[in-house]
Amino acid sequence: MKKYTLIFSVLSVFALSASAQTYTVKSPDHNLRLVLNVKDSITYAVSYKNTQLISPSVIGLKLDNAAIGAGAKVLSAKPSTVNKIIRPLYGKDAVLTDNYNELAISFTGNYKLLLRAYNEGVAYRFVTGLKDSVKVMSEQAGFNLKGDPGATIAETDNYTAWELAYHQYKSIDEIKADKHAITPALYSYKNGVKLVIAEADLFDYPGMYIKKKGGNMIGEWAAYPATTKMGSWGNFVSVVTSRENYIAKEPGTKEYPWRVIIATDDDKTLLNNQLIYKLSKPSVLENTSWIKPGKAAWEWWHDAILPGAPIPSGMQNRSTQLYNFYTDFAAKNHLEYMMIDAGWSDNYDVKKPLKRTDIRAVIQHANEKHVGVFVWCVAAPLLKDLDANLDYLKEIGAVGIKVDFFDRDDQLAIKQLQTIAEGAAKRHLMVDFHGCSKPTGLQRTYPNIVNYEAVRGQECSKWDLTANPVHHTTFPFIRMLGGPLDYTPGSMRNKSKETFKPIAEGLPSTQGTRCHELAMFVIFDQPLAVFCDSPTEYEKYPVIEQYLSAIPTVFDETKPLAAKLGEYIALAKRKGNDWYIGAMTNWDARDINVDFSFLPVGATYTADLYTDAADADKNAGKYEHKTIIVNRSTQLNLKLAPGGGAVVHLRKR
Repeated sequence: MKKYTLIFSVLSVFALSASAQTYTVKSPDHNLRLVLNVKDSITYAVSYKNTQLISPSVIGLKLDNAAIGAGAKVLSAKPSTVNKIIRPLYGKDAVLTDNYNELAISFTGNYKLLLRAYNEGVAYRFVTGLKDSVKVMSEQAGFNLKGDPGATIAETDNYTAWELAYHQYKSIDEIKADKHAITPALYSYKNGVKLVIAEADLFDYPGMYIKKKGGNMIGEWAAYPATTKMGSWGNFVSVVTSRENYIAKEPGTKEYPWRVIIATDDDKTLLNNQLIYKLSKPSVLENTSWIKPGKAAWEWWHDAILPGAPIPSGMQNRSTQLYNFYTDFAAKNHLEYMMIDAGWSDNYDVKKPLKRTDIRAVIQHANEKHVGVFVWCVAAPLLKDLDANLDYLKEIGAVGIKVDFFDRDDQLAIKQLQTIAEGAAKRHLMVDFHGCSKPTGLQRTYPNIVNYEAVRGQECSKWDLTANPVHHTTFPFIRMLGGPLDYTPGSMRNKSKETFKPIAEGLPSTQGTRCHELAMFVIFDQPLAVFCDSPTEYEKYPVIEQYLSAIPTVFDETKPLAAKLGEYIALAKRKGNDWYIGAMTNWDARDINVDFSFLPVGATYTADLYTDAADADKNAGKYEHKTIIVNRSTQLNLKLAPGGGAVVHLRKR
């Protein structure tokens, strides 16, 4: 009784009557409040620190034989509180606190609505227990944002794009109704509060977008594919040519995805908000000892050009000899992997390697050097005969696959991600998804998924200006909430805003300083960190090689130090006894003061410090390296050039 008295002090449930019934779920710290109203329909509202952010908004599911939420009648409401520990297999924290209040409301018609409130955000999901399978004709997910907030969103007019730049609106009134935003989507209130709309635990259901309708935001989903054909780039992508009048076909018993709302008045907390991960199903894999995050050499971004190398290089010279050169570089610099991209096999049949490369010999050489090999393949041809294709990739000795060109997130495409992850796991193959929709927690359920793309990444520096320092200080607050990303950092050809030009073929460069680029290895979440530049380029800078060899890709603890959306980020991460600090700014020069009070009492550290050189605003590749001694009393001022950055590696003395 004492337990439930405590729960009801947090969850206020008003008595059922003929009028509307109202239920309130509060976060453990009481800052967030989700209020549900049940009458002719089901509506919810969200408040943060006593200010309403989302006014009453209708939610429900329209099925072919039922209307979930319409004319709802409550049977029971069961509150509970959970406070436990999650220990991820890997990530940016070794331990997560899973603390929330939940209300499970049962309705006539054999369905439930689960409401949860965490300190990080609130969420709801429908759960059905129907006898027969159903078609989901549509879903109602309203987000009636109060007070005309601004928006930082990535927009599209199709259902095939997630590698997008973010557009900033001062007011949602400016948003056009003919586009929709990918999720997570961020909205900024005039009182400084940021609100993010997202989803979690997405299985066998289309991904959610946000669009404007009647001045409010609502969810939108791609309809179920009726017919498809091979087309798009390379003519090897499954393209939808017609769609049904429903969005999904589901079993009668189904847990629908969580609809997630994150709110905070401190931007930096978004950098370590793992609510989407917490809401997703735990790992279904019993043996995970073979899943090993790490760093990888890679040939594609710089067109396999190796200036000064003693062997022929360039895309036209991709060969066993060339890949062995990359493998040797990886082994020398303690990189766990070599990523072999498109061009080693027939794009339409992964079991047909091209004659110029003896893939078995490459993998055997890599094994002798204790380097694992990931190989690239295309999603649609892989899925045509998934078991045989995965068996072949395992048989030749690959440790992982980079699967590209899904280009959809309708129900069938979302199911394909799970099918590949499950099939790969049975063969102890890790997966790096590319050309895919954003992560929504599947990587917790199948931790052999070590990365997703779904970000406008370093590759875009080959053809436009979108991969820039403003972008780098924006997407960690939004896209990274969903999970890890394959940005492919590590450029050693760094340019200022004035001197940068895209180079599609040849040796590309990037926007921002050298230290801005190095900071990505701390700030970006990337269990598989794929190095974009040439081995011979890294070899020009021994102290940078030293840093890149040392930096891990997964950590035990993450501490956001200072941050403002679209402007700057400073973050500290710990692995064992070592700490790594990364700082970056947009195109504005600024000073960031690092307070080392997070270090243990009585401990001293040797700190390798990499900072922008005094003239890095003009020569972005210029940097300074020095070693200092620090403890928890140290205050360090980092001077960041326009598009600049800094990194610090602390080793306990």
